[in-house]
Amino acid sequence: MEIAAIGSDGPTAGVLERARAAAIPDFVVSPQDCADREEWNRSLRDTVASFDPDWVVSAGFMRILGPDFIAAFPGRIINTHPALLPSFPGAHGVRDALAHGVRITGGTIHLVDSGVDTGPIITQFAVPIADDDTEETVHERIKARERDELVRLLTHLAIHDLDVAGRHVRGYITSANDLP
Repeated sequence: MEIAAIGSDGPTAGVLERARAAAIPDFVVSPQDCADREEWNRSLRDTVASFDPDWVVSAGFMRILGPDFIAAFPGRIINTHPALLPSFPGAHGVRDALAHGVRITGGTIHLVDSGVDTGPIITQFAVPIADDDTEETVHERIKARERDELVRLLTHLAIHDLDVAGRHVRGYITSANDLP
């Protein structure tokens, strides 16, 4: 498996520098360069499609993808979310979990559908919350685990596909601790 391209909605994203350093094609589709949200979604769809990806991974991309974009890559868009879905969907999963007083939060990697953080769950992982944690400390722990889990998933996808039946993703071992 190879990375076809790295994209962002802003030209100063650190991931673009990392892509360039690794000689990976990169692109920016900025909402400010488009007349409206629909034009931005079409432009993003067309740009991503030009790289002919097997999978589209949205990690740290804090924008809702529109129906035109989702329809172009059905069942092939992976998103990361910093909470144990279906709890705490949306842009502030860590903040909302802390405000609710949960003792364990975590991360979810899921397929994107037309809802906000509602697609079939591929894998999840837990992160405990300590009494002195802040939104930033919890988010950093989640991001560290998220990176490992995302690499693991993409390694799996280099050889296997996902078996999705309704809301259930089968055939993917969700954690090293789950190995028989």
